[in-house]
Amino acid sequence: MKKSIFILLFCILGLALFSQQVTEESVVINVEVPVRVFEGNAFVDNLTIDDFEILENGEPQRVEAVYLVKKRSIERSEEKRRFSPETTRSFFLFFELSEYDPRLGEALSYFIQNAISPEDELTIATPMKTYRLRGKALEVKSHDEIVDQLKGLIRRDTLLGASEYNNIIKSLEELARTLTASILEAIEVNEMTQDVEVEEEGYFMRMENLTPGDFKGRSIDEQLQIYQDLLMKMETIRSVDEEQMINFAEYLKDKEGRKYVYMFYQKEFIPQINPKILNEYMSLYQDRPNVSLTLSSLFDLFVRDTEFDVEKVKQAYADSSVSIHFLYITKPSPRVFGVYMSEQSEDIFGPFREMAHATGGFTDSSANPDFLFQEAVKASENYYLLYYSPKAYKSDGTFKNITVRVKDKKYRITHRVGYIAN
Repeated sequence: MKKSIFILLFCILGLALFSQQVTEESVVINVEVPVRVFEGNAFVDNLTIDDFEILENGEPQRVEAVYLVKKRSIERSEEKRRFSPETTRSFFLFFELSEYDPRLGEALSYFIQNAISPEDELTIATPMKTYRLRGKALEVKSHDEIVDQLKGLIRRDTLLGASEYNNIIKSLEELARTLTASILEAIEVNEMTQDVEVEEEGYFMRMENLTPGDFKGRSIDEQLQIYQDLLMKMETIRSVDEEQMINFAEYLKDKEGRKYVYMFYQKEFIPQINPKILNEYMSLYQDRPNVSLTLSSLFDLFVRDTEFDVEKVKQAYADSSVSIHFLYITKPSPRVFGVYMSEQSEDIFGPFREMAHATGGFTDSSANPDFLFQEAVKASENYYLLYYSPKAYKSDGTFKNITVRVKDKKYRITHRVGYIAN
């Protein structure tokens, strides 16, 4: 599965010229801040301009205007200076999937039936291609026809786009089983243990119950090297390109109106050899540096580090005034006898959760993508637009931190955390 996030989108959309989120007029600029205020999970829609406080880098700012927006409509406005808010909407749905979940169809049905309108733009990125739905399609075709077409595209592209990824997973499962059997046999031969028994997640695994596959006949060293190569290949497939992410943020910044990015990401499980068995094998052959080196490299691959500058990416997306919603699709650990299935999405989950927070977006996890999508859409379609002109503004290229408060109230508030002054 091509996990290089946003690459497919750029193949079709191309790169846009960098544009500023704020406009400079001599030394006065206007900063726009979409703000969502919740009491529990309910949006608070009765606030006035006097209820809000804005701080930039800790310094209080004067709120110039507040507009209450519901979906595309400005429901109420209070102005000390007049602005012209742009409420057109562009939606981007990213499906980073290794397997298709039928409930994604239900999520799409809800979105087409209840959220999007003919005036909106919709772009969908699958593991294979990127598609753009023009608003007029909603007037020409029925909602059911559009949903059926989108479901078919996502199902097909997931099957095709994830084939390489899933083939590697299957090879890792088979190789992990074979390696486990081979290592346990080597340990037994060397009389380090007798009738090795390893407890794993509530059941017992005995050496005689393991059935090696196509990798049988190769030496343990060869099997370990193949296993390591497969892990490295998988990491290449699922890599996240920082430059592509920054470029996409700049493209979004150049678009007018409100921009919503919904990313569906499935929880990952990587087939591993039980670490206890690897440690025993390392102890058995501690006098062989090549074995120790290979095993140490494997342990390093089991730990996934974020490969991009999270703070830089967060600032770029906050600056673009986009709302990122990270929808993490969970699932139970597969039961593969003789294989330790390790959950390994920490390098994606943490950074993208931070990105969503930095843009005032929604983050949640559930086994039901339909539930996640509905909650994210409901949380994002109502908001306030606040405007202010920073005091003593300097175009110095630094990131300016924004804090929004509601006076004398303890509400949950989400908003973009700042902008780049250039």
